[in-house]
Amino acid sequence: MTDRTPSLPFEAIARTVEQCVPELVTIRRDLHTHPELGRGEVRTTALIAERLERAGIGVRRLRGTGLVAELGATDPVHRIALRADIDALPIREQTGLPFASQTDGVSHSCGHDVHTTALIGAALALKEVEERLVAANVAARLVFQPAEELMPGGAEDVVAQDGLVGVDRIFALHCDPNLDAGQVGLRVGAVTAAADQIEVTLAGRGGHTSRPHLTQDLTYALAKVITDVPAVLSRRLDPRASAALVWGSIHSGGAANVIPSSGKVTGTLRMLDAGIWDGVERLLESVVHEVVRPYAVQADVTITKGVPPVVNDASCIDALTAAVTGTGGFVAPTPQSLGGEDFAWYLTHVPGAMARLGTRTPGGTTYDLHRGDLVVDEAAIPVGARTLAGVVFAAAAQLAGSPSLTGVSPLTAVADR
Repeated sequence: MTDRTPSLPFEAIARTVEQCVPELVTIRRDLHTHPELGRGEVRTTALIAERLERAGIGVRRLRGTGLVAELGATDPVHRIALRADIDALPIREQTGLPFASQTDGVSHSCGHDVHTTALIGAALALKEVEERLVAANVAARLVFQPAEELMPGGAEDVVAQDGLVGVDRIFALHCDPNLDAGQVGLRVGAVTAAADQIEVTLAGRGGHTSRPHLTQDLTYALAKVITDVPAVLSRRLDPRASAALVWGSIHSGGAANVIPSSGKVTGTLRMLDAGIWDGVERLLESVVHEVVRPYAVQADVTITKGVPPVVNDASCIDALTAAVTGTGGFVAPTPQSLGGEDFAWYLTHVPGAMARLGTRTPGGTTYDLHRGDLVVDEAAIPVGARTLAGVVFAAAAQLAGSPSLTGVSPLTAVADR
């Protein structure tokens, strides 16, 4: 019988990616200069499609924006998916870089331009060793996903358009400015949190600020929602859930001497415990109504269900560890974050894992995501490309029962530090 276990061409992948680095940096800077918001990534989708098609890689555009590309065997025994998110944020860039965003009020302040470029690099590397995928009867599916920053996010669009059909494992990277470029953070189990978007709208009788007793003083009631609802929730939820209700925008009134008749506050509710997250809507609505009852205002609570936690499969972390170390990167531990990630929806269908891609210049400034001053060390791009390409072979070998991955991963150390 022919051995169909795929070999691990890590050296060939690393060599191809290294040759592509100048082009990848150019692509990343182009994407960074022309960011597009979720479900409006028209130019971004076209750029990705053109480069992949020029490399001879088959592309299927999704409805709206985003695309799926295919490599390897046409009727595979195993199919490994890789995902990158392609959308930007409504944040004004403040870096002063020569390739800073030219779109006013929009920027890649979460590093999705790096994710996209790394997956393009992985695609080019996989194309160079595609015959090894075919020989092992393995396929790679590359998902360039729109609208990760929206709720509901683009992951659900991809699933609805058969993006996961036939997929056995799925992997992704996310920029982490707390890790140095060259490092890849790995963790078994939950690596992000559940996250919902919350909107509370109040309505009541307005009037003159000199006569608040003749109004329902809606602005005061809104302030009580802002301060008291998070406080009450902290006493009504198990503290081990690590729930955090944080407001991001407040709208009420327009004049100093007028009590308005409506107001709105929006924010996010995040927590580490998926079980508690499943049933929190009813409690939150009840708490809001209890808080505003003394002020006789009407309250409407809208909860947009966001994402569950990303829970990394242990065997997939094994495969990622092999890919990182085999292609020249360094594994680092990473804690669970309260950030939300719609990659979690893929993991409700197939096993997979998300890694943290270090983007900090060693010895340099530690930036934060979702800020206009985020600067990424572009040395992270080839690390991400090598890791993504390498994990296709590592995961396929694992699924084929290859003993070559046995003992590769210091899983306990990565998980417990």
